Amino acid sequence: MRRRPRVAWLLFALPVAFITLFYVYPLLSLLDISLRPGGNLDLSAFLRIASSELYLNTLGFTAAQAALSTGITVALALPCAFIFARYDFPGKSALLSFATLPFVLPTVVVAPAFAVLLGERGLLNDLLRTLFTLDYSPLQLERSLGIILIAHVFYNFAIVLRMLTGYWATVGTAAEEAARSLGAGEWALWRDIRLPLLKPALLSASTLVFIFCFTSFGVVLILGGLRFATIEVQIYYQAVSLFNLPLAAALSLVQIASMLLMLSLYTRTQRAQPLRLQSSRSLCRRPRTLQERAALCAAIALIALLLFAPLLALVWRSLFLTGELDLSGFSALTEVSRASLLFIAPWASALNSLRFALLATVSALILGLLAASMTVHGPRWMRRLDPLFMLPLATSAVTLGFGFIIALDEPPLNLRASWVIIPISHTLVALPFVMRSVLPSLRALPPALGEAAQTLGAAPLRRLLSIDLPLIARSLAVGAAFAFTVSMGEFGASLFLAQREALTMPVAIYRLLGDPGLSSYQQALALSVLLLLVCALCFLLLEKARGIGTGEF
Repeated sequence: MRRRPRVAWLLFALPVAFITLFYVYPLLSLLDISLRPGGNLDLSAFLRIASSELYLNTLGFTAAQAALSTGITVALALPCAFIFARYDFPGKSALLSFATLPFVLPTVVVAPAFAVLLGERGLLNDLLRTLFTLDYSPLQLERSLGIILIAHVFYNFAIVLRMLTGYWATVGTAAEEAARSLGAGEWALWRDIRLPLLKPALLSASTLVFIFCFTSFGVVLILGGLRFATIEVQIYYQAVSLFNLPLAAALSLVQIASMLLMLSLYTRTQRAQPLRLQSSRSLCRRPRTLQERAALCAAIALIALLLFAPLLALVWRSLFLTGELDLSGFSALTEVSRASLLFIAPWASALNSLRFALLATVSALILGLLAASMTVHGPRWMRRLDPLFMLPLATSAVTLGFGFIIALDEPPLNLRASWVIIPISHTLVALPFVMRSVLPSLRALPPALGEAAQTLGAAPLRRLLSIDLPLIARSLAVGAAFAFTVSMGEFGASLFLAQREALTMPVAIYRLLGDPGLSSYQQALALSVLLLLVCALCFLLLEKARGIGTGEF
């Protein structure tokens, strides 16, 4: 058997070196500063967390709001998934695709959107005051748990909808038909047949949503503030405002341990498979009765109201903030205001985000392709490194940003004050998305192609470029769209790392929202709309490129 060429080992080593240098090393630095803040073993930070009512309440609230958000999301998405799986109607595929748009939107776009829609001076309160001639705002959701839960449902509804629809659409109806023949009613069908069959997908979707809500940062920070602080917000507050690095590091480790536990549960739930499968087309039919048509209309109305109303409200308010068409917020994006907290023109932050996103996309594509190729074609011990590249998904961006500040501040890796650290952090976050987009296509390639190439003397690099790459071009396009969108909207790590000259759009929006004055608010809304449009365009490209087997999560 031929020995693997040295160049192949070097290429396979690149993604391993990257994840080791910019993920493992910063986490080890966090571990060191939390366990040995003064150079000696000191567990006082963990003892403080365990004995402090404030931090125990923070942990409890983080888990409670995640559980509430998950429960509400599943309760709303479950009947909609049943309708999408069982009934066919015009525009079904388009609606299901567009319902996924919120998942790729940055939190600094979603949070202002909900503030514009449901805030004290939001559009809904304006409408209620006008309709009922009120002199006060009837909806008091601003800075409340309610608006946080609604925003989380907005973010995660499509995840549950698509996972349950995809699972449910291929589960046979033989058990339901047999139960009906024995006289089972609708409630008995749900209790005894449908929910038990759907249990694996329900557990998997619920676990994933819980993970996303548990690590929520931007939504809680902007809509809730310190009054409703989660672990993520406390890490940021302790590190940036109080500069209590040991306590922030200890909270980060607690959060990482919690996420690893949840990810292990998610991996186990994904292993369950339905016992009987059949074509989804054989299950779908047009609604026949008035009750079925009413249920379909209710599901479509719920999706439209929940997912599209906040985004339309954001666009409307950015154009008609003063009561008439006003584009001054957009025109002011090129201006530098001395009273602003940005110190640069907001438009410069958009150019920064575009530059960083392009760099992160190229880097994530190269490293993700090499990592996926290593997982498929590498030796057995290298294939076992696959979970290593998924670890950034188990770690919040806030923790990653904090780890970068701690670890990358000394030569030869003194990158804390350099703009380079931002695309590096974005690459780390985007890498798992690229890898999971490419892996299914690589695994689906016929082994005979590789064997023929090896027989003809083609090196692994030549095989990758000449055979694999053209055949997985669609998956690479999906990975590129994911990486670009993730980078454009990344907020948690960038809030730690962005310097004055290297502000990104999400950080600029957050600072403009906290800057007093009408002009800053107009600029924040205008910048949010631009970021929304960019992410929506990337989403459309992603949906166009995505096909069966071009994603694995």
